[in-house]
Amino acid sequence: MELRQLNTFRTVAYTLNFTRAAEALNYVPSNVTMQIKALEEELGVPLFDRLGKQLVLTEAGRRFLNHVRGVFEKLDEARGDVQGGAGLSGTLTVSANEVICAYRLPAVFRKFRSLHPGVRLIFRSVPNGELKQALFEGTADLVYVLDEEVRSNGLAVEPLIDEHFRLFAAPDYPLAASASLSPHDFRGEVFLTNEKGCPYRTLFDRSFEKEGVDDITYLEFQSAEAIKQCAVSGIGIAFLPEIVVQAELLRGELVTLPLDTSHLRVRTQMLWHKDKWLSPVIASFMEVSREMLGERRDGTIKTTTIAKEWIS
Repeated sequence: MELRQLNTFRTVAYTLNFTRAAEALNYVPSNVTMQIKALEEELGVPLFDRLGKQLVLTEAGRRFLNHVRGVFEKLDEARGDVQGGAGLSGTLTVSANEVICAYRLPAVFRKFRSLHPGVRLIFRSVPNGELKQALFEGTADLVYVLDEEVRSNGLAVEPLIDEHFRLFAAPDYPLAASASLSPHDFRGEVFLTNEKGCPYRTLFDRSFEKEGVDDITYLEFQSAEAIKQCAVSGIGIAFLPEIVVQAELLRGELVTLPLDTSHLRVRTQMLWHKDKWLSPVIASFMEVSREMLGERRDGTIKTTTIAKEWIS
């Protein structure tokens, strides 16, 4: 059993596709297939089920993947120990949803890359509902969620920054002229929101249901950018975190509607698996996240400049 085979198995387990794994490893697909077959023969059990064109881990494969992850974590630990002050190296995989990716993490990526240029950063955009599972499956080292306070037996959670959600509309939208609004003032209105299942969409629905307001229309989107642009066009009322619309507010393209939403407590939170060894690379990225996004000791929040750049 060779490290090369273990790395190939780990890559196939993450991608569940021989061709994509081969591309990631710079192998030909037949080489990947041959290595997996040799590994299965040595272990005496199938690691994958081939269900037509779909590849899934067997129960033995899932158990073996946990051991393989441990092997590579120990190797990273050993490498960091012997390299000492030679500078961090290795790979770090981070996942988050669209909003955190676009408006929170770029500053963190930029600072981390300036400190540790030898580390390979991989970002995988993952739907809200799959972020925590990415930690349990080992496809991400750290994930960042936008949610109510997360509680989990298997995950460690660190809140970083409160996110203030508001209702936004075009300046000429009828309700924009109101001095104050209650939930009942929104009867018959069109709301531009994320799809059901999104954590903050659930909060939004709950707050209006509590007030007995149910005769409203929803236009659902997967993208915060789409919600924002539709609001600018006057199609409806957007429900978004303030950081997403800062530029539009400054340009006067959107205004904040005067509805009290202070009870909607949503935070950007950093999560990792409780049993995962926090390598020097992971620990350093966590510290940069705290520095760039977290609260100061005096309790104030650090502001983050909106960055449109993408750091790979």
